[in-house]
Amino acid sequence: MWILFAFGSALFAGVTSVLAKCGIRKTDSNVATAIRTVVVLLFSWVMVLIAGSAGTITQISARTWVFLILSGLATGASWLCYFRAIQTGDINRVVPVDKSSTVLTILLALIFLREGITWVKAIAVVAIAAGTYLMIQKKDAGEAQASRRTWLLYAILSAVFASLSAILGKVGIAGVESNLGTAIRTCVVLVMAWVVVFATGAQHGLRGIPKGELGFICLSGLATGASWLCYYKALQMGPASAVVPIDKLSILVTVAFSFFVFHEKLSKKAAAGLVLIVAGTLAMLIPV
Repeated sequence: MWILFAFGSALFAGVTSVLAKCGIRKTDSNVATAIRTVVVLLFSWVMVLIAGSAGTITQISARTWVFLILSGLATGASWLCYFRAIQTGDINRVVPVDKSSTVLTILLALIFLREGITWVKAIAVVAIAAGTYLMIQKKDAGEAQASRRTWLLYAILSAVFASLSAILGKVGIAGVESNLGTAIRTCVVLVMAWVVVFATGAQHGLRGIPKGELGFICLSGLATGASWLCYYKALQMGPASAVVPIDKLSILVTVAFSFFVFHEKLSKKAAAGLVLIVAGTLAMLIPV
């Protein structure tokens, strides 16, 4: 069952990126992240009520609370960086960098969770790294260096924080119903997102958000909520080193939608990189 939840997470995550890109053409990315988090929060707590797990919140240990909060902070940082990256760069180049968090997650899982790594996974890691490199190459010689540094920096930070979130989340949801764990983490992300909005003075742009973009932001939040619930249910039932790679297959969904919605085409080099990333991701699922 955890495999089905992992693929469900990938599908919704892929749609999330495209919907979010549509919602931040004129809207500040930090504001969009904060609004999306409100939607995700409502979505996640509805699922808690449906699952009937709200009453178990008093049974959560202090140690688990710490890891859930830390995971929420890492997730919030990853979101803020990710949506700033896709606001300033092409989805087809930002997403591969974000998905490369698979490599770091495997290393962290090896160190902290004692999840072993085989020679197949080692080759897969190399393939993902090589594919990512091919996909983020300059589209043309005229790309401004400053622009490239901006989206690439935020994309890399997004990947780092996403890896930390996965490992902390895996530890934090031990013994906690997955829907409840997701809802608690979302509360942390919500507070963090709005603190950033007010700290940067971006709250003044709330009234000027176009209705169309607001709709896409909310839809993105719903997709994110669905992805989260599937993802952390899969993490609770399966190994992090396998769940994370499946979730990263959302890149296929994102690339497909970005082609039809934003007309972002892949070069031959980028297409080869995509094949390497997917092949490496699937190779991680091979039992050895």
